[in-house]
Amino acid sequence: MTTEFANPQALLGAVGADLGTTDWVTITQDQINKFAEATLDNQWIHVDTERAKAGPFGGPIAHGYLTLSLGPHLMGQVLHVDGIKMGVNYGLNKVRFPAPVPVGAKLRVGAALVEVEDIPGGAQITMDMTFEVEGQAKPSCVAQGVFRYYF
Repeated sequence: MTTEFANPQALLGAVGADLGTTDWVTITQDQINKFAEATLDNQWIHVDTERAKAGPFGGPIAHGYLTLSLGPHLMGQVLHVDGIKMGVNYGLNKVRFPAPVPVGAKLRVGAALVEVEDIPGGAQITMDMTFEVEGQAKPSCVAQGVFRYYF
């Protein structure tokens, strides 16, 4: 379910709010292979399916940065702000990858609004993002993302 805001100023009243959780997305070997090709990160735990079966995770796993890179896309499912001309990923304050994301896993993101700041021409928001794998106790990624909205 998407939390809607009429404009960036409306975000101020939601600081500290849980924005909800995205739908599940299935992680495929094809996605992992394409990510490996694009980033030149061809480590065997990601792309060598036979070798990975005997590895520490029992099969291939997604790159941590692949998991993280799904954040901006998935955030559109939990947050929508009207009245902006453009939004950009501004950076990350902290990121950790506590647990792997195996091929075939279902992944989703929960988000909470941490801070809203005025910037020239817009607003900067900071969100806590928790990436979960279905049936897994530990999150696969926890990150604090910083986004800028310009209006």
